[in-house]
Amino acid sequence: MNDRTAASQAERKRGEGAKFVYDILRDDIIDLVLPPGSPIDEVQLAERLAMSRTPIREALVRLAGEGLVTTLPNRSTVVSNIDFLNLHTFFDALTLMYRVTTRLAAEFRSDEDLEIIRARQAAFSRAVEAHDALAMIATNRDFHAAIAEAGRNPYYTGLFCRLLDEGRRILRIYYSSFGDHLPRRYVEEHDDMIAAIEARDVAGADRLASAHADQIVRQIQDLIARDRRQPIAL
Repeated sequence: MNDRTAASQAERKRGEGAKFVYDILRDDIIDLVLPPGSPIDEVQLAERLAMSRTPIREALVRLAGEGLVTTLPNRSTVVSNIDFLNLHTFFDALTLMYRVTTRLAAEFRSDEDLEIIRARQAAFSRAVEAHDALAMIATNRDFHAAIAEAGRNPYYTGLFCRLLDEGRRILRIYYSSFGDHLPRRYVEEHDDMIAAIEARDVAGADRLASAHADQIVRQIQDLIARDRRQPIAL
C-alpha cells in the first residue's frame, strides 16, 4: 500500500467517524436528551466513543453550522438555547420560505425533481406509520429541502435548510404532545403540495404551502402558551 492509498483510507475513516459522532449528538440534541445549554465535553465524548477528538471536532463544526451547538469565547461548546422569546421572527422567516420555495418548485421543477420529492415523501410517510418522531423530523426536512432544490435558487435553499435545521427541536417538542398518535394530515398536505408542483400551479402551491406553515406555527404557539401549572393546596 502506497502513502497516497493509506492517506485516502485514513481520510475516509475520519469522515465516517465524524458522521458517527454527528449522528449521535444530533439525535441526542433533537430528542432533548442533551437539553439546551448543556455542555459538550470533547474529552469525555472521546473516551465514551473510543475515538480521537478530531472527528468529534469535525462533528461539532457541522452541528454549529446547523445552529444546534454554540462555541463560546473560551472555546467550550454547549447545546444552543431555543430562543422562545423571538420565535415569532423565526416563524415569519419559516413561513416565507415555505411559500417561496414551493412557488418556485411549481414553476421550475423537472421530472427528476418530482421523483426525488416523491421519494422523500415516501420516507416521511413511512416514518409517520412507524410513529418515529425523530425520523419524521429528519424526513420532513429532507422533503422540503428537495422542494427548495427544485426551485433552482441556492440562496433560498440555503436559508430554508438552515431554518428547518434550527426548528427541529421545536418540532420534537410539538410531536411529543401527540404521544403515539402522530398526525397523518401532514402526509396528506405534502401530497397536495406535490400535486400542485406537478401541475405547475404556482398560485395553488403558494396557497397550500402557506396553509401548511400557518397551521403548524399556530399549533406550536398554542402548545408553548398552554398553562401547565398544577393546583397545589396550601
